[in-house]
Amino acid sequence: MTQPTDSVLEVTVPASTSNLGPGFDFLGLALSLYLRVRVTTNAGAGGAHTIARAGGTAVDWPKTSDNLLFRAFDLASERLNAERGAGASFDVDSDIPIARGLGSSGAAVAAGLLLANALARNPASIDELLAWGLELEGHPDNSCAALLGGCTLSVPRPEGGLRVVAQELHPDLGFALAWPDAPLATHAARSVLPSTVRFEDAVENPRRLALLLEGLRRADPELLHLGSADRLHVAYRLPLIAGAQNALVRAREAGAWLATISGSGSALIAIGPHDRVDAIAVSMADALRVDGRSAESRVVEPVFGAPRVLERYGRA
Repeated sequence: MTQPTDSVLEVTVPASTSNLGPGFDFLGLALSLYLRVRVTTNAGAGGAHTIARAGGTAVDWPKTSDNLLFRAFDLASERLNAERGAGASFDVDSDIPIARGLGSSGAAVAAGLLLANALARNPASIDELLAWGLELEGHPDNSCAALLGGCTLSVPRPEGGLRVVAQELHPDLGFALAWPDAPLATHAARSVLPSTVRFEDAVENPRRLALLLEGLRRADPELLHLGSADRLHVAYRLPLIAGAQNALVRAREAGAWLATISGSGSALIAIGPHDRVDAIAVSMADALRVDGRSAESRVVEPVFGAPRVLERYGRA
């Protein structure tokens, strides 16, 4: 849509978890923690972008050009020849903890792409936005879930772009999160992964993934338990998160059907029946409170549907 000289646009983008065990680097699930971004643009403005106001976890965002919101906004604006000046002003407020494996960067990328796209005379297709999200993030799971909502399976095509498949989720599934006060940067979590894996591990992961996907569709406790087993990343990352191994055990004792690392950590995610997820979340957080550390927990829901950009207080 074409916007006036001065535009105020707003978008709300969900957090996301990824992997759920064997869905390494391609399974994403949008969850009900949110990033809210409002951008004010002026065609005559100049200079660098600014964060005019930051709330929640966004107070810790970088204010420089390496901010992923800025980078995504600029990439899409450049590709689309959007009519805007430099120096857009952003108000941001986020519930999504940073460096916990809950898609804070994917949400920032999605917000920047969507806002710039809404300002363009000839907007990009969703396929183009998904490809640009992959370009910025390096892996498609979180940005695809943030842009599309729901549970997504995203695989890059050899010729470019992504093929995304929506995974069915049974309504009987409840979701619990817990995360410690200590973050875990993605590059640190990736640094402990082996460069090669044993043949039997490479064979096992696809078998577990098949069970996981059917478990998500049916809300089958056994399929989810068996399907969450992973041999590519979880065992290597668990030692980086104090108390995590015990937290996963405690989650299962509290009734979780699946309990594993969210993304690359340091958050944990568990899936179980709705009447048990409160207890599951509390159990995980309690186990993460080791050596005087603090931890938080939250019961969340899947978020379905793509985020919508809204115009606020714009002038016709």
